[in-house]
Amino acid sequence: MPDLVEIGMGRTARRGYALHEVEIVPSRRTRSSQDVSTAWQIDAYRFDIPLLTHPTDAVVSPAVAVEVGKLGGLGVLNAEGLWARHPNVEQELAKVVDAIDDQDSTTLTRVLQELHAAPIRPELISEAVKQVAASGVTVAARVSPQRAAEVTPSLLAAGVEILVVQGTIVSAEHVSRDGEPLNLKSFIQELDVPVIAGGVHDYRTAMHLMRTGAAGVIVGYGASLATTSDRVLGIGVPMATAIVDAAAARRDYLDETGGRYVHVIADGEVDASGDVAKSIACGADAVMLGEPLASAKEAPGRGLYWTAAAAHPSMPRSRVISTAEEDELVDLRTLLFGPSADPDGMINLFGALRRAMAKTGYSDLKEFQKVGLVVRG
Repeated sequence: MPDLVEIGMGRTARRGYALHEVEIVPSRRTRSSQDVSTAWQIDAYRFDIPLLTHPTDAVVSPAVAVEVGKLGGLGVLNAEGLWARHPNVEQELAKVVDAIDDQDSTTLTRVLQELHAAPIRPELISEAVKQVAASGVTVAARVSPQRAAEVTPSLLAAGVEILVVQGTIVSAEHVSRDGEPLNLKSFIQELDVPVIAGGVHDYRTAMHLMRTGAAGVIVGYGASLATTSDRVLGIGVPMATAIVDAAAARRDYLDETGGRYVHVIADGEVDASGDVAKSIACGADAVMLGEPLASAKEAPGRGLYWTAAAAHPSMPRSRVISTAEEDELVDLRTLLFGPSADPDGMINLFGALRRAMAKTGYSDLKEFQKVGLVVRG
Protein backbone atom coordinates (compact mmCIF):
# COMPACT_ATOMS: atom_id res chain seq x y z
CA MET A 1 0.00 0.00 0.00
CA PRO A 2 1.22 3.57 -0.67
CA ASP A 3 2.88 5.49 2.16
CA LEU A 4 0.35 7.93 3.65
CA VAL A 5 1.49 10.85 5.75
CA GLU A 6 -0.84 12.79 8.02
CA ILE A 7 -0.64 16.47 7.02
CA GLY A 8 -3.27 17.66 9.51
CA MET A 9 -6.29 16.43 11.45
CA GLY A 10 -8.24 14.02 9.27
CA ARG A 11 -6.20 14.65 6.12
CA THR A 12 -3.48 12.43 4.72
CA ALA A 13 -1.33 12.69 1.64
CA ARG A 14 0.66 10.11 -0.22
CA ARG A 15 4.46 10.33 0.00
CA GLY A 16 5.98 10.69 -3.47
CA TYR A 17 9.58 10.58 -4.63
CA ALA A 18 11.42 12.75 -7.14
CA LEU A 19 14.13 11.32 -9.39
CA HIS A 20 16.87 12.96 -7.32
CA GLU A 21 15.61 11.06 -4.25
CA VAL A 22 16.18 7.59 -5.72
CA GLU A 23 19.39 5.85 -6.74
CA ILE A 24 20.09 2.82 -8.92
CA VAL A 25 21.52 -0.21 -7.12
CA PRO A 26 24.18 -2.29 -8.93
CA SER A 27 23.45 -6.00 -9.33
CA ARG A 28 25.81 -8.94 -8.80
CA ARG A 29 27.05 -8.75 -12.41
CA THR A 30 28.46 -6.19 -14.83
CA ARG A 31 28.99 -6.34 -18.58
CA SER A 32 30.77 -4.46 -21.33
CA SER A 33 28.97 -1.36 -22.58
CA GLN A 34 29.56 -2.72 -26.09
CA ASP A 35 27.09 -5.50 -25.28
CA VAL A 36 24.32 -3.09 -24.27
CA SER A 37 21.44 -2.02 -26.52
CA THR A 38 19.57 1.25 -25.95
CA ALA A 39 17.19 0.56 -28.86
CA TRP A 40 13.50 1.32 -28.44
CA GLN A 41 10.53 0.60 -30.68
CA ILE A 42 6.97 1.96 -30.70
CA ASP A 43 4.52 0.46 -33.16
CA ALA A 44 6.49 -0.12 -36.40
CA TYR A 45 9.06 2.59 -35.64
CA ARG A 46 12.45 1.66 -34.20
CA PHE A 47 14.95 4.06 -32.63
CA ASP A 48 18.55 3.60 -31.50
CA ILE A 49 18.07 5.66 -28.34
CA PRO A 50 14.97 6.14 -26.13
CA LEU A 51 14.67 9.87 -26.88
CA LEU A 52 11.79 12.12 -27.89
CA THR A 53 12.35 15.86 -27.96
CA HIS A 54 10.05 18.03 -25.87
CA PRO A 55 8.01 19.90 -28.51
CA THR A 56 9.21 23.44 -27.91
CA ASP A 57 10.43 25.96 -30.48
CA ALA A 58 13.41 26.60 -28.20
CA VAL A 59 14.80 23.17 -29.06
CA VAL A 60 13.09 21.75 -32.16
CA SER A 61 13.14 23.18 -35.66
CA PRO A 62 12.54 21.01 -38.73
CA ALA A 63 16.33 20.83 -39.19
CA VAL A 64 16.83 19.70 -35.56
CA ALA A 65 14.06 17.09 -35.92
CA VAL A 66 15.96 15.70 -38.92
CA GLU A 67 19.27 15.67 -37.04
CA VAL A 68 17.74 13.99 -33.97
CA GLY A 69 16.24 11.35 -36.25
CA LYS A 70 19.59 10.69 -37.94
CA LEU A 71 21.20 10.33 -34.49
CA GLY A 72 18.67 7.66 -33.53
CA GLY A 73 15.97 9.57 -31.61
CA LEU A 74 12.58 11.09 -32.45
CA GLY A 75 12.26 14.83 -32.99
CA VAL A 76 8.78 16.14 -32.19
CA LEU A 77 7.68 19.37 -33.89
CA ASN A 78 5.24 21.69 -32.14
CA ALA A 79 2.41 21.93 -34.70
CA GLU A 80 1.03 24.98 -32.86
CA GLY A 81 4.35 26.75 -32.42
CA LEU A 82 6.20 29.38 -34.40
CA TRP A 83 6.85 27.16 -37.42
CA ALA A 84 3.07 26.91 -37.79
CA ARG A 85 2.53 30.68 -37.53
CA HIS A 86 5.42 32.55 -39.14
CA PRO A 87 7.25 32.12 -42.46
CA ASN A 88 10.53 33.57 -41.09
CA VAL A 89 10.88 31.88 -37.72
CA GLU A 90 14.58 32.65 -37.21
CA GLN A 91 13.80 36.35 -37.52
CA GLU A 92 10.98 36.03 -34.96
CA LEU A 93 13.13 34.02 -32.55
CA ALA A 94 15.72 36.79 -32.66
CA LYS A 95 13.17 38.98 -30.84
CA VAL A 96 13.22 36.53 -27.91
CA VAL A 97 17.01 36.35 -27.91
CA ASP A 98 17.26 40.15 -27.97
CA ALA A 99 14.72 40.49 -25.14
CA ILE A 100 16.77 38.27 -22.81
CA ASP A 101 19.14 41.22 -22.29
CA ASP A 102 16.34 42.96 -20.37
CA GLN A 103 16.49 40.23 -17.71
CA ASP A 104 12.75 40.72 -17.35
CA SER A 105 10.66 37.55 -17.45
CA THR A 106 7.47 39.53 -18.04
CA THR A 107 8.92 41.16 -21.16
CA LEU A 108 10.06 37.78 -22.51
CA THR A 109 6.66 36.23 -21.87
CA ARG A 110 4.90 39.08 -23.65
CA VAL A 111 7.17 38.66 -26.68
CA LEU A 112 6.26 34.97 -26.89
CA GLN A 113 2.56 35.71 -26.38
CA GLU A 114 2.64 38.25 -29.21
CA LEU A 115 4.42 35.81 -31.54
CA HIS A 116 1.86 33.09 -30.77
CA ALA A 117 -1.06 35.46 -31.27
CA ALA A 118 -0.53 35.06 -35.03
CA PRO A 119 -2.95 32.48 -36.46
CA ILE A 120 -1.91 28.92 -37.27
CA ARG A 121 -1.35 28.59 -41.00
CA PRO A 122 -1.77 24.96 -42.14
CA GLU A 123 0.47 25.48 -45.16
CA LEU A 124 3.39 26.52 -42.94
CA ILE A 125 3.30 23.54 -40.61
CA SER A 126 2.73 21.26 -43.60
CA GLU A 127 5.88 22.66 -45.18
CA ALA A 128 7.84 22.01 -41.97
CA VAL A 129 6.54 18.44 -41.73
CA LYS A 130 7.37 17.76 -45.38
CA GLN A 131 10.91 19.02 -44.80
CA VAL A 132 11.40 16.39 -42.08
CA ALA A 133 9.69 13.66 -44.10
CA ALA A 134 11.91 14.33 -47.12
CA SER A 135 14.98 13.41 -45.05
CA GLY A 136 13.73 9.88 -44.49
CA VAL A 137 13.55 10.02 -40.67
CA THR A 138 10.37 9.29 -38.71
CA VAL A 139 8.10 12.34 -38.55
CA ALA A 140 6.31 13.29 -35.31
CA ALA A 141 4.33 16.37 -34.34
CA ARG A 142 2.56 17.59 -31.22
CA VAL A 143 -0.94 19.06 -30.99
CA SER A 144 -2.88 20.20 -27.94
CA PRO A 145 -6.16 18.44 -27.07
CA GLN A 146 -8.00 21.70 -27.82
CA ARG A 147 -6.63 21.94 -31.36
CA ALA A 148 -6.16 18.26 -32.22
CA ALA A 149 -9.26 17.89 -34.41
CA GLU A 150 -8.47 21.12 -36.28
CA VAL A 151 -4.75 20.64 -36.93
CA THR A 152 -4.34 16.87 -37.33
CA PRO A 153 -5.73 16.49 -40.90
CA SER A 154 -3.06 18.86 -42.27
CA LEU A 155 -0.35 17.00 -40.37
CA LEU A 156 -1.41 13.61 -41.69
CA ALA A 157 -1.64 14.91 -45.24
CA ALA A 158 1.91 16.28 -44.94
CA GLY A 159 3.32 12.95 -43.75
CA VAL A 160 3.23 12.81 -39.93
CA GLU A 161 3.83 9.21 -38.82
CA ILE A 162 3.48 9.57 -35.03
CA LEU A 163 1.04 12.04 -33.47
CA VAL A 164 1.62 13.43 -29.97
CA VAL A 165 -1.44 14.84 -28.17
CA GLN A 166 0.06 16.71 -25.24
CA GLY A 167 -0.96 19.20 -22.58
CA THR A 168 -0.03 19.90 -18.97
CA ILE A 169 -2.71 17.36 -18.06
CA VAL A 170 -4.52 15.17 -20.58
CA SER A 171 -7.50 13.05 -19.54
CA ALA A 172 -9.61 10.49 -21.34
CA GLU A 173 -12.70 12.25 -19.98
CA HIS A 174 -13.05 16.01 -20.34
CA VAL A 175 -16.17 17.68 -18.96
CA SER A 176 -17.33 20.77 -20.83
CA ARG A 177 -20.47 22.92 -20.56
CA ASP A 178 -20.20 24.39 -24.00
CA GLY A 179 -18.45 23.15 -27.09
CA GLU A 180 -17.64 19.58 -28.00
CA PRO A 181 -14.60 18.31 -26.09
CA LEU A 182 -12.14 15.95 -27.75
CA ASN A 183 -13.21 12.33 -27.39
CA LEU A 184 -9.73 10.88 -27.29
CA LYS A 185 -10.84 7.28 -27.76
CA SER A 186 -12.84 7.89 -30.93
CA PHE A 187 -10.20 10.35 -32.17
CA ILE A 188 -7.45 7.72 -31.88
CA GLN A 189 -9.60 4.96 -33.39
CA GLU A 190 -10.17 7.03 -36.52
CA LEU A 191 -6.43 7.51 -37.16
CA ASP A 192 -4.04 5.22 -39.01
CA VAL A 193 -0.99 6.46 -37.11
CA PRO A 194 0.08 5.69 -33.53
CA VAL A 195 -0.82 8.34 -30.95
CA ILE A 196 1.20 9.23 -27.86
CA ALA A 197 -0.87 11.13 -25.29
CA GLY A 198 -0.20 12.90 -22.00
CA GLY A 199 0.73 14.20 -19.55
CA VAL A 200 -0.51 11.97 -16.82
CA HIS A 201 0.57 11.92 -13.21
CA ASP A 202 -1.03 8.87 -11.59
CA TYR A 203 -2.01 5.23 -12.12
CA ARG A 204 -5.70 5.82 -12.79
CA THR A 205 -5.25 8.50 -15.46
CA ALA A 206 -2.50 6.48 -17.15
CA MET A 207 -4.82 3.45 -17.27
CA HIS A 208 -7.66 5.55 -18.72
CA LEU A 209 -5.39 6.87 -21.49
CA MET A 210 -4.14 3.38 -22.27
CA ARG A 211 -7.73 2.26 -22.73
CA THR A 212 -8.29 4.94 -25.37
CA GLY A 213 -5.94 3.04 -27.68
CA ALA A 214 -2.90 5.30 -27.22
CA ALA A 215 0.37 3.66 -28.23
CA GLY A 216 2.21 5.58 -25.52
CA VAL A 217 1.46 7.80 -22.52
CA ILE A 218 3.57 10.76 -21.44
CA VAL A 219 4.19 11.02 -17.71
CA GLY A 220 4.69 14.58 -16.47
CA TYR A 221 4.61 17.99 -18.13
CA GLY A 222 8.30 18.71 -18.68
CA ALA A 223 9.08 19.91 -15.16
CA SER A 224 12.39 21.79 -15.21
CA LEU A 225 13.92 25.04 -14.04
CA ALA A 226 11.85 26.79 -16.72
CA THR A 227 8.42 25.40 -15.83
CA THR A 228 6.15 27.05 -13.28
CA SER A 229 3.03 24.83 -13.36
CA ASP A 230 3.54 23.89 -9.73
CA ARG A 231 3.68 27.58 -8.70
CA VAL A 232 0.82 28.68 -10.97
CA LEU A 233 -1.57 25.73 -10.62
CA GLY A 234 -0.23 23.97 -7.55
CA ILE A 235 -0.16 20.77 -9.61
CA GLY A 236 2.72 18.33 -9.75
CA VAL A 237 3.75 14.80 -8.80
CA PRO A 238 7.36 13.77 -8.11
CA MET A 239 8.53 11.98 -11.23
CA ALA A 240 9.96 8.77 -9.77
CA THR A 241 6.59 7.97 -8.20
CA ALA A 242 4.65 9.08 -11.27
CA ILE A 243 6.72 6.88 -13.60
CA VAL A 244 6.44 3.84 -11.32
CA ASP A 245 2.66 4.33 -11.11
CA ALA A 246 2.31 4.58 -14.90
CA ALA A 247 4.49 1.50 -15.32
CA ALA A 248 2.16 -0.36 -12.95
CA ALA A 249 -0.79 0.71 -15.11
CA ARG A 250 1.08 -0.55 -18.19
CA ARG A 251 1.59 -3.95 -16.54
CA ASP A 252 -2.06 -4.24 -15.48
CA TYR A 253 -3.29 -3.09 -18.90
CA LEU A 254 -1.05 -5.69 -20.53
CA ASP A 255 -2.79 -8.36 -18.43
CA GLU A 256 -6.22 -6.85 -19.05
CA THR A 257 -5.82 -6.92 -22.84
CA GLY A 258 -3.91 -10.16 -23.11
CA GLY A 259 -0.73 -8.59 -24.44
CA ARG A 260 -1.18 -4.98 -25.64
CA TYR A 261 1.91 -3.05 -24.52
CA VAL A 262 1.63 0.73 -24.09
CA HIS A 263 4.87 2.70 -23.82
CA VAL A 264 5.58 5.01 -20.89
CA ILE A 265 7.48 8.20 -21.74
CA ALA A 266 8.94 10.30 -18.93
CA ASP A 267 8.79 14.08 -19.37
CA GLY A 268 10.25 16.04 -16.50
CA GLU A 269 12.90 16.33 -13.77
CA VAL A 270 15.64 15.17 -16.16
CA ASP A 271 18.50 17.54 -15.43
CA ALA A 272 21.45 15.27 -16.23
CA SER A 273 22.36 11.89 -17.70
CA GLY A 274 21.80 10.10 -14.40
CA ASP A 275 18.16 11.21 -14.50
CA VAL A 276 17.79 9.60 -17.93
CA ALA A 277 18.99 6.32 -16.43
CA LYS A 278 16.77 6.69 -13.35
CA SER A 279 13.69 7.36 -15.52
CA ILE A 280 14.23 4.08 -17.41
CA ALA A 281 15.01 2.28 -14.14
CA CYS A 282 11.68 3.47 -12.68
CA GLY A 283 9.86 1.92 -15.65
CA ALA A 284 9.90 4.42 -18.53
CA ASP A 285 10.47 3.13 -22.05
CA ALA A 286 11.83 6.48 -23.24
CA VAL A 287 12.43 10.04 -22.06
CA MET A 288 11.20 13.32 -23.53
CA LEU A 289 14.01 15.85 -23.22
CA GLY A 290 13.75 19.62 -23.47
CA GLU A 291 16.02 21.70 -21.28
CA PRO A 292 19.06 19.35 -21.56
CA LEU A 293 18.96 19.79 -25.36
CA ALA A 294 18.75 23.59 -25.26
CA SER A 295 22.55 23.74 -24.98
CA ALA A 296 22.97 22.23 -28.46
CA LYS A 297 24.44 24.50 -31.13
CA GLU A 298 21.64 23.43 -33.47
CA ALA A 299 18.83 24.43 -31.04
CA PRO A 300 16.82 27.41 -32.38
CA GLY A 301 16.80 29.12 -28.98
CA ARG A 302 20.62 29.52 -29.04
CA GLY A 303 20.97 28.49 -25.41
CA LEU A 304 17.58 29.78 -24.22
CA TYR A 305 14.84 27.43 -23.10
CA TRP A 306 11.09 27.62 -22.55
CA THR A 307 8.13 25.29 -23.02
CA ALA A 308 5.02 25.83 -25.13
CA ALA A 309 3.16 26.85 -21.95
CA ALA A 310 5.25 30.04 -21.82
CA ALA A 311 3.09 31.56 -24.57
CA HIS A 312 -0.33 30.85 -23.04
CA PRO A 313 -2.35 34.04 -23.61
CA SER A 314 -3.80 34.28 -20.10
CA MET A 315 -1.86 31.94 -17.81
CA PRO A 316 1.74 31.27 -18.88
CA ARG A 317 3.38 28.40 -16.99
CA SER A 318 6.98 28.61 -18.14
CA ARG A 319 9.65 31.27 -17.99
CA VAL A 320 12.47 31.77 -20.49
CA ILE A 321 15.81 30.73 -19.00
CA SER A 322 19.38 30.70 -20.26
CA THR A 323 20.99 27.25 -20.22
CA ALA A 324 24.34 28.23 -21.76
CA GLU A 325 26.22 31.16 -23.23
CA GLU A 326 26.80 31.18 -26.99
CA ASP A 327 30.43 30.01 -26.64
CA GLU A 328 29.37 27.15 -24.33
CA LEU A 329 27.03 25.46 -26.79
CA VAL A 330 28.01 21.99 -28.05
CA ASP A 331 26.88 20.10 -31.12
CA LEU A 332 23.93 17.76 -30.72
CA ARG A 333 25.91 14.59 -31.42
CA THR A 334 28.35 15.40 -28.62
CA LEU A 335 25.50 16.28 -26.27
CA LEU A 336 23.93 12.86 -26.83
CA PHE A 337 27.00 10.63 -27.25
CA GLY A 338 30.09 12.53 -26.09
CA PRO A 339 32.97 12.65 -25.66
CA SER A 340 32.60 14.81 -22.59
CA ALA A 341 34.90 16.74 -20.30
CA ASP A 342 31.93 17.68 -18.10
CA PRO A 343 31.78 15.76 -14.79
CA ASP A 344 28.17 16.79 -14.03
CA GLY A 345 26.34 14.63 -16.58
CA MET A 346 25.21 17.41 -18.90
CA ILE A 347 26.99 15.94 -21.96
CA ASN A 348 27.02 12.36 -23.30
CA LEU A 349 23.47 11.76 -22.07
CA PHE A 350 22.94 8.41 -23.77
CA GLY A 351 26.50 7.23 -23.54
CA ALA A 352 25.95 7.51 -19.78
CA LEU A 353 22.72 5.50 -20.02
CA ARG A 354 24.61 2.75 -21.83
CA ARG A 355 27.34 2.82 -19.15
CA ALA A 356 24.78 2.69 -16.31
CA MET A 357 23.15 -0.36 -17.90
CA ALA A 358 26.52 -2.05 -18.31
CA LYS A 359 27.61 -1.28 -14.74
CA THR A 360 24.43 -2.90 -13.41
CA GLY A 361 24.60 -5.91 -15.74
CA TYR A 362 21.59 -5.28 -18.00
CA SER A 363 21.70 -5.67 -21.77
CA ASP A 364 18.53 -3.87 -22.92
CA LEU A 365 16.02 -1.29 -21.73
CA LYS A 366 13.25 -3.67 -20.72
CA GLU A 367 15.68 -5.63 -18.56
CA PHE A 368 17.03 -2.41 -17.05
CA GLN A 369 13.50 -1.52 -15.87
CA LYS A 370 13.96 -4.33 -13.32
CA VAL A 371 17.10 -2.86 -11.73
CA GLY A 372 17.06 -2.29 -7.98
CA LEU A 373 16.30 1.16 -6.57
CA VAL A 374 16.90 2.70 -3.18
CA VAL A 375 15.47 5.86 -1.62
CA ARG A 376 17.96 8.34 -0.21
CA GLY A 377 17.82 8.57 3.55
